[in-house]
This record gives sequence, C-alpha cells and structure tokens, in this order.
Amino acid sequence: MEFKHYSVLLKETIEGLQIKPDGIYVDGTLGGGGHAAQVCGRLDTGHLYGIDQDEAAIGAAAARLSAFGEKVTILRENYRNLKNVLGALGVKKVDGILLDLGVSSYQFDNGERGFSYRCDAPLDMRMDCRQTLSAKQVVNEYSEADLYRIIKEYGEERFAKNIAKHIVRTRLTKPVETTFELNEIIRAAIPAKMRRDGHPSKRTFQAIRIECNGELEVLENSLDEFIDMLNPGGRLCIITFHSLEDRIVKTAFRRNENPCVCPPEFPVCVCGRVSKGTVVTRKPILPGEKELAENSRSKSAKLRIFQRKEE
Repeated sequence: MEFKHYSVLLKETIEGLQIKPDGIYVDGTLGGGGHAAQVCGRLDTGHLYGIDQDEAAIGAAAARLSAFGEKVTILRENYRNLKNVLGALGVKKVDGILLDLGVSSYQFDNGERGFSYRCDAPLDMRMDCRQTLSAKQVVNEYSEADLYRIIKEYGEERFAKNIAKHIVRTRLTKPVETTFELNEIIRAAIPAKMRRDGHPSKRTFQAIRIECNGELEVLENSLDEFIDMLNPGGRLCIITFHSLEDRIVKTAFRRNENPCVCPPEFPVCVCGRVSKGTVVTRKPILPGEKELAENSRSKSAKLRIFQRKEE
C-alpha cells in the first residue's frame, strides 16, 4: 500500500526546530518521513535519527529518506526508549526532537490494522505489532467499569456508560471481533438524535487505541527526559491531536520552565530547582486555513515548542 506523505504543521514545525546544518535531530514518530525529509534537506554535516515502532512505517520512511544516505539512521523502537537507544549509539545530547503524535495517515488508511471505523477489519489497533495487547483484548476482556473509564476519559464520550454496558452485554453471546461489529454496538448505545455530530464511533475508537498503545503514559513519562537531552538552545517540538495529550505537554513545558515549588509568600527561592528553559509557544500553533482545507485530519492539531536554556 502506498504511504500518504502529508505531514501536519510541516512548515511551522521545521521553522520551530531552528535547524542547524551541523546539528543532531530526532524524529521520534517517523511515520512516512515527511517531517524527517525536511529536516534532512537542511542538514550538511548533521544527522537525523528517525524512530518508529511501526514496521510498515519504517519501511516506507526508509525508502523516502534513502536519498539522504548516511545523514539518516532509522530505528524501530518506541520513543519512550529514546535515551537508551541513542546512548547505545554514543549519542547523549541532541539539538532538536520532534513528535507528531496520534495515528499516521498510513495506519488509518490501511484498513487491515483496525484503526479506522470506516473499514471492516479485525480489532487490532496496535502501533507495534510485536506487542500482545490489542483492541480485541481491551473490548472483550476489560471489565465494564474499566471500559467506561477509558471511553469517558480518553474518548471524552458522553455516552461512555451506555457504550460500555452494550459492549459487555454483546460479548456475553460472542466475542466482539471486528471494527464493524463494534460500530454496531456503539451505534445502538447512542440515541439516534445524537448521532448527527460526526461518526458515532470516533471517540470510542480513539479511546481504545490510546489504551491499547499506552499513548498518554508514554508521553507523560518521556517529556522531562527529552528536555534533559537537549543541547543548550535545542528545541523540542510536539504536535498533539487530543486535549489530554496537549494538556500533558503544556503542563510539562511549564514545569520545566518554572520548576520552583516554594510557597508564593517566600521572598526568595529555597527549593533549589532551576529552570531548564523557555516555553516558546505561549499559545499552541494551529493549522492555517489552507492546511485545514487540504487535510481535514489537521483540524485538531496543536504544536507546542520548548527551548533549552543557553548556558
């Protein structure tokens, strides 16, 4: 299957990285290599490390970036292991890191992966097919209480309780095995007059995917480490597509800019925590009208940027 090469907030992200020709950069969510190709095109003696846990993405990106030869190293890994993976290659510090979170166009458009509610396929949703937990296990093995929590929290779905109840009731007869089977369960759980605002399965599929891949936990546990890996003046650029992702990034950036935990009435800081840098984006950068018209998937995208302090 051909990989779609559209990259969200491409111009804004590349500008935000402030690429140096001799710098070392990391794309922690390589995908089709769209952002990575733009980084490589601005390198002279510099190097890009491209990381992705999806085997298909690795193959597509490798083909796309082959023209850049030794400027690129591609690794099949989860970005949460970035420090250890690069450390094993002798790389301790980098000049920029970018993450384009969520699901790539390839994963959505490849119906067999089970990410899309528009294609009938086995319930899978694994970004890394080597892992054991799949959407099928989440749907069929999680308790009703856990399903409710996931769909409510990660999907921000107002009918989460009813959807969880319908899933559990259905699987008593037979396991829920395909995306279209899950679609029908969700459809039956949402009142007809409330199904007009987009596809009724959108929020629930998103929630199950986030749970299956541990997306929020991985993000939250990685940000401080990424900032620590930046050289003075280095930048971390993160594109989110979900309010919970954006909140995690916003909170981590603010904490690293102002880590002081002293009570506000203290005349001077005594906790000893020192700022690691500056939040470049006080408000997130959003797609422009042209991009929104060309790619509807960019609708919820937000870019935030953090710069490591100069020493």
